[in-house]
Amino acid sequence: MENVKLLLERITSRANANLREFQFDTRTFVDNTIEFDKLAKFYCFYGITTRHPIYFHFKNSSMAGSYFLGKANVRQSCIYKSDIRGDELKRKGDILDKNNPLPLVDDEIFVITGSLLYKTLVHSKSHNPETPEEFTIRNTISAHYANIHGSTMEGCFLGPFATVDLMNLHSCVLGEFSYVQAQEFFHRKIDPGVVWIETDAFKFKFKHESAVLDKYIGVNEKYQPRGLIYEFVSEKEAEYERLFEVVDLEPIKVPASSAVNRYAVIKPKTEIGANVLISQRAYVENTKMGDGSNAQENTFIINSHLEGMCVTAHGGKIINAFIGLKTFVGFNCFLHGKKDAKLTIGKGCIIMPHTIIDIKEPLTIPKRHLVWGYITCADDLSKNSIPIDEINGFRGSQSIGDMTFTGSGESFVEAFSQRIEHILEANGAYCNQDGEMNGHAQDDQQISYNTLQPYRSGENAGMYPSIRISP
Repeated sequence: MENVKLLLERITSRANANLREFQFDTRTFVDNTIEFDKLAKFYCFYGITTRHPIYFHFKNSSMAGSYFLGKANVRQSCIYKSDIRGDELKRKGDILDKNNPLPLVDDEIFVITGSLLYKTLVHSKSHNPETPEEFTIRNTISAHYANIHGSTMEGCFLGPFATVDLMNLHSCVLGEFSYVQAQEFFHRKIDPGVVWIETDAFKFKFKHESAVLDKYIGVNEKYQPRGLIYEFVSEKEAEYERLFEVVDLEPIKVPASSAVNRYAVIKPKTEIGANVLISQRAYVENTKMGDGSNAQENTFIINSHLEGMCVTAHGGKIINAFIGLKTFVGFNCFLHGKKDAKLTIGKGCIIMPHTIIDIKEPLTIPKRHLVWGYITCADDLSKNSIPIDEINGFRGSQSIGDMTFTGSGESFVEAFSQRIEHILEANGAYCNQDGEMNGHAQDDQQISYNTLQPYRSGENAGMYPSIRISP
């Protein structure tokens, strides 16, 4: 294990150098997180389809239990039980900016260098115009169940269940359960539980109270996650490990237009409709997945009914709920109804990222509402929601409860509507019988996997030999 320990020391030293102005020592997290024997226990796997460019090169790295799809270059990094999903990376010839029409000279590639990604999801395409052919993650450490979505970064630390979305970060610290989508940050420290979305046209901002974070997702003195959400996820981890131990699994019966990843957990009494995508590390139990719906990485959908065209973004959790047609459930949401207290969400709703709904009595959210924050009852809902048609008329500054909004509500609604449509199209929700408008649900049906093994013993135990996979 000597070389793995040297690798992690190099990673923490470089991350600390980038974060020295905050006096933030990433060793506290790393030393209390890594179980070295597990780095030699699990294989990693690389997905191959005819729909995605093939290239995978890794050197001086450890990648136990991780999944890769698309073009990726990994150097001097430790990637543990993470998903590096490149099915939306840009392609050669794509135009990044219509106002500056320069086509890409090559397919985009993940370039991960000197980083530790621990149970992290990396997806989408880079939104950094300075490096259009590279989705770069350098000298960065991310903690349990963080999401790096379309965001390049250098020298950052992401706390547990944090999300960075469609932006660029440089030498930043994101607290646990924070969500940011704000173009570009330099040398910023974001408090835990912040939800911050900002463009040139609008700004939406909310912060969870510390008592809520302490209950649902906080960290202890060793910077390890704790709280109800982490406990909920941890209880299901053994289900995923079984998938790595079995070579041949009994196939799940689904319509010909739908795809269930081989590394997803599908429990009994689950009904899957047409054009449905269930990604790796999703967990679905006793649930009806209506036509065109999806369950992305690290989602949990239990005892629920998704009516159709429902988007459950990375890390979303839905328990004992009815989700209306074309509703969006954002990153790392925790929607927790009870068997005798069902949660009902009307059609066309937008549940903002990192929203917590934990109820003891039945609760109904009317159709076409924007919902955020922490909700336990109808009174909380009145302070943490607004009809979408009403926010569409916002101009200037508005406050509702602890949420502040500045700018054009019309631009905000339009941006979310376009994004939901993009997700549905990309996932193949609109595919017809003639194969028109194919997406991930159709393209991922014939995926195969190369499994790659680490050294099991000696000074290189836990490390992977340098390997290059190409067409």
